[in-house]
Order: sequence, then C-alpha cells, then structure tokens
Amino acid sequence: MSDKRKSQKTLDNEAYQQPDNSGHFGQFGGRYVAETLTNALQELEATYRELWRDPQFQADFDHDLAHFVGRPSPLYHAERWSEKLGGAQIYLKREDLNHTGAHKINHAVGQALLAKHMGKTRIIAETGAGQHGVATATVAARLGLECVVYMGAKDVERQALNVYRMKLLGATVVPVTSGSQTLKDAINEALRDWVARPEETFYILGTVCGPHPYPEMVRDFQSIIGREARQQCLAMTGKLPDALVACVGGGSNAMGLFYEFIDDQDVKIFGVEAGGLGVESGEHAARMAGDRKGVFQGQRSFLMCDDDGQITESYSVSAGLDYPGVGPEHSYLREIGRAEYVYATDDEALAAFRGLTRMEGIMPALESSHALAYVEKLAPTMNKDQVIIVNLSGRGDKDIHTVAAIDGLALNNKSDLQG
Repeated sequence: MSDKRKSQKTLDNEAYQQPDNSGHFGQFGGRYVAETLTNALQELEATYRELWRDPQFQADFDHDLAHFVGRPSPLYHAERWSEKLGGAQIYLKREDLNHTGAHKINHAVGQALLAKHMGKTRIIAETGAGQHGVATATVAARLGLECVVYMGAKDVERQALNVYRMKLLGATVVPVTSGSQTLKDAINEALRDWVARPEETFYILGTVCGPHPYPEMVRDFQSIIGREARQQCLAMTGKLPDALVACVGGGSNAMGLFYEFIDDQDVKIFGVEAGGLGVESGEHAARMAGDRKGVFQGQRSFLMCDDDGQITESYSVSAGLDYPGVGPEHSYLREIGRAEYVYATDDEALAAFRGLTRMEGIMPALESSHALAYVEKLAPTMNKDQVIIVNLSGRGDKDIHTVAAIDGLALNNKSDLQG
C-alpha cells in the first residue's frame, strides 16, 4: 500500500487528517442515514477495511485493473495545445482510454470485488452522464449479477447512447421523473431501493459522496490515477508536476488524481466546477463558489441551498457535473486551503471541447472539458519549464448529440451531416 494512507499529513497551513471513525473530514462527511441503512453501511465498512489491507485482494484488484480495465492509462504530452497556449507544458492523464471510456470503471471494479466477497446477488447504481452506469453494468455482466441503474429522465434523454450501452450489457435502466430528473434524484431512488432490499443488494455508488465509508472507499479505488501520474511524470519530466487540474462534480476523478500529491505542497491543486450559465445567473453547479454547507444524501458538505437549508437545483451542460452537492474531502481540502476550487461556464467548456478535439485529435467528455477550460487560463500564466497534469476523466463520444444539438444539428438528419 501507498505510504499516503498515513493517519496525518503535515501541511504548512493546517494538518490534513484522514476521516475519523464516523467518517468526518473535519466538519464534513459523516453518515447521516435512515436506521434501516446503518447495518448495511457497517457491514460494507467492515468488509472494505478488512479487504483493503488484504494482499490477495490488492493483487486481485491490480490484476483486474491491468487485464480488464487496461491500466496503466497513458500520460500524454499535449505538445500542440501547449505551444498554442504558451506557458506551461500540459500533460493529459488519459482515463478516457480505460475500458468503458472513463475513470468510473476503476471504482466499479473495486466495489464489484467487494460485492462478490460479500455474496451479494444484485447490483444497483445511480448515474448522471451514464459512464458510471455503463461501468457498473459492465462489472455486473462480468459477474453474472442482476443490475439496476437509476438515471434522471433528463439525463436519459441527453445520454441516450450510454443508456443503450447499459441495456446491451443486460442492465435495467430506470428513468427517474421526480425532482429535477437529474443525478441527485437518481441517487435518492437508488438509496430507497437499497433500504428496501439491503440483504441481497450491493450499491455501487459512483463518486466520493454519500454516507461513510463511500467517500473514503471510492477515493482509495480511484487513487490509482494519482499513483500512476506521479510515477509517469517523474519518468517523463524528471520532476513532479507544478499543478494538477480536474473537473469536480461529486469529485471521484479529481480525488483520484489529487490524493497522492496532498503532501507535496509545491504541487498546486485546482478543482473545476460547472459554472453553467454563470454563477450570477443561478443556473450553475459551482457549489464552492458560495459558502453554504449542510447535510445532503448522507453527508455534510458544501451545497447549493437556500437560506433555510433547502436544496436548490443545479445546472450544467454536462450531466455528470449537474449535482448540488460535492464530496466531503473536497470540502475539507477547500476549508484547509490545500486545494483551490474554480469554475468554468458552459461556453468555456464547449470551446475547450472543440479546441482539444481539433488541436490534439482527442475528444474529451464535457465534464473533462471544464478542467481543460481552466487550463486554457492557467497555462499562459506559467513558465515553459513548468508542468500541468489535467485529468481527462472520460471520452466525448457520449456527448456528441448534446454538442450537435447546441450547434443546431440533428445527427439523424442526413442534410445536417452534409457539407
């Protein structure tokens, strides 16, 4: 195991600490759930604690990452893009090249191994952009388990390709029509399902949110991203990166990259939220652009909420960032000043999507495009011998219909594709 799993990490500003026994990162996190879920969460935590220290489990996890997921993912020097922007050299951590096309498969494989060990016969999940749903359906198919994926009805429409992929893999996709019909509502339905059938069901949660132990557990499974990136950057450049950048919805891809560098204070850390139509418009998902905190879906974190603590609707062109909460460890990193959280608007993300596609021949997910948009601002402020690693958390195939619609095109219309 990495030496990063120490109980405390010393920083100049404040000591970083692992979550306490109740799952709190400082004031954030915890386990705020109905009593009916307490036993299931305690069983999950006990299994995770036991197996994460088990060399055989680690060997099985590493084997699946190598032979099923296709790790390590490359660290790619985007030379043309770096030259165009001027300043820092930009390296892309290519999670888009993983099996199923995103980082989500990393924690799906890890949680599937836990489910197998616990003898669960049924897998459930929530999904926004669809990549976590596809990853979950993939591991369930591999194990021959029943799989049910909850997805907001709006996201079903804007991620039709991934919905069909899940169905081809044998999963049942349940459109959620309550609330905003997006990710938060899909999580609510998945939690209700788990409450009803905890004995046979394993909930593969898709990010570093939710009740303890999910934020810590998903982070540990995703930390392979940062461990690889660290080794690759040293091998390719002879030094650690000067800055890390990743998009933040719930925050699993970002914590996967950030965690292994928390000790390294010379490495700046930037999380990029969805600015939507601009924070002043109210149509966004930049939770940490404000200072409101509260309890939501089993955890305490920064939230989008009103003066009475009631959740307000989030918005983003990217389904995976359209969520009113954020992982508690991200909230903690902001609180102690170890990471800086910024935002990119829809327009900025779309411009970055098109720019990287044309400049490097790599089509990023709209989620990842938010991180790329911030890099376009950050890189020119740095020197040419400095290095930025940006996590390319997923590929953009799933977003083609969304981008085409914004461009006024219908992909099933032949005339729109001519010329």
